[in-house]
Amino acid sequence: MSFRIEEKLFVKKEAVSGFKEFINKQSAKKIYNSRVVESIYFENSKLQMYEDSIEGLVPRKKIRIRNYPEQSNSEHNLEIKISSVEGRFKKKISLNIDKVKHYKKFGILDDQYGICFPKLKVSYVREYYQVNDVRITIDKNILYKEYLSEFTHKDRDIIVELKTSIKKNLDDLINYFPIQKSRFSKYCNGIDILNN
Repeated sequence: MSFRIEEKLFVKKEAVSGFKEFINKQSAKKIYNSRVVESIYFENSKLQMYEDSIEGLVPRKKIRIRNYPEQSNSEHNLEIKISSVEGRFKKKISLNIDKVKHYKKFGILDDQYGICFPKLKVSYVREYYQVNDVRITIDKNILYKEYLSEFTHKDRDIIVELKTSIKKNLDDLINYFPIQKSRFSKYCNGIDILNN
């Protein structure tokens, strides 16, 4: 298990080209081709993961199945993102399609949250960059869909995420990227939209 720092930056759609210019001046390297990411988030009947995230409680989790639908050999992964007192880390388990169908139908049993069923599907286009020891992702065309209905919502804004080692000084990281820091979760934002 390796802890890491994750910081989200909120960027208006019209400002994303300026952000890319900024990171290019810092010798950003594109580390992967852009791709569509699709995640199905699981939740219990009381929306406890949502509530814990909104309240900032620890320990808390987000449970999702992620894949890359435009890739011919796209694999599905069960990802459990854990926020603890010590920091944040992610567990990832590769799934075959039968296991994916099983989880979608019968849910996932979690030791903290109990039985969790599919609640929200989120898809977006992700770009990947690296500046020194900081990995940068830029997510755009974010689409939220309620899992058991046809309700969808497209988000106009862009989410930038900075990921680096837990050893890095957080103040230095934020000062290096002079853009509004935001406490943002696609899952929580999607639930807020669905509930409203």
